[in-house]
Amino acid sequence: MAAHRKPKRRLVTGSAARTAATLAFAGAAAAAALPGSAHADPQRTPAQIRAEVDRLYRDAEAATEQYNGAKEQATAAAEAVGTLRDEAARRTERLNASRDALGSLAAAQYRTGAIDPSVQLALSSDPDEYLERASYLDRIGDRRATEVDRVERQVARIDQLRAQARGKLAELASRQAALKKHKATIRARLAAAQRLLATLSPAERAVYDSLDGARPAGHADRGTLRGAVPAPGSRAAEAVAFAYGALGKPYVWGATGPSAFDCSGLTQAAWRSAGISLPRTTYTQINAGRHIPRSELAPGDLVFFYSGISHVGLYIGNGQMIHAPHPGAPVRIAPIDQMPFAGATRVA
Repeated sequence: MAAHRKPKRRLVTGSAARTAATLAFAGAAAAAALPGSAHADPQRTPAQIRAEVDRLYRDAEAATEQYNGAKEQATAAAEAVGTLRDEAARRTERLNASRDALGSLAAAQYRTGAIDPSVQLALSSDPDEYLERASYLDRIGDRRATEVDRVERQVARIDQLRAQARGKLAELASRQAALKKHKATIRARLAAAQRLLATLSPAERAVYDSLDGARPAGHADRGTLRGAVPAPGSRAAEAVAFAYGALGKPYVWGATGPSAFDCSGLTQAAWRSAGISLPRTTYTQINAGRHIPRSELAPGDLVFFYSGISHVGLYIGNGQMIHAPHPGAPVRIAPIDQMPFAGATRVA
């Protein structure tokens, strides 16, 4: 009698895996709807909740990048105010010294007597002494005119510095108001996302996480992908190595490391480790190098997503990137086709 063999189980990957996970999500939702079980808001399907949570995270990330930009500008404005004030203080010290010198000249001229030169000549018994005194007075007059001119220029420059400082203070107040606004937006979006996620049952949340592409930091891909595609240069290799070292670290909006990152904070820190300074935000990082087509991507390139350039990752080869996704999702490896591709930049 022929032996009966069990059919081999075939691994499901790619879009088939996502389809299966989506069906499982729907099944979990149906099970959750049974009497006596926890279930999501009956007004929304789990798929709708996922779509809404994703939208809220995107909104929060866009606000995070605006926050990062406003924070950078606020810091620059604060530094400018400090510089202008320091310069005004130094010039005020020099102004006071010039005023003291001017006062000394005036006192010297007073001591010599401000008498009409013809009268002085008539009264002088020694013409040579008169001529010497007259020459001395001329020199004092010239010095006094120079000091007066210097004082006037110093006063004008100090007034200009103080006006510039007032302008920078107004700019700083505007940046701080923008920071407050973006911070409130971020917190509101994240809180709304958390409220939606709290409506999912444990089974639904497990499927949600699988759809989100969550992978443990020690996933086999980490070792398999690393070095599989060589970086085009030593600096790019250093940036990629840094990104691998950040795997598993938490996403925190506004963070640039070393213990937590947001998306642009991770790419900035990775390239900083290679000795290259990148701007702080996604919408400035995209112009920090040479734009390249998707077909020419190499490890170390910055890859950007969404029409508003609100997300960035570091390409590592084989269609994969390392990125900081969103709160609750640590730094991880993910396919670049997971989000709408918006462009790429080669830094070095």
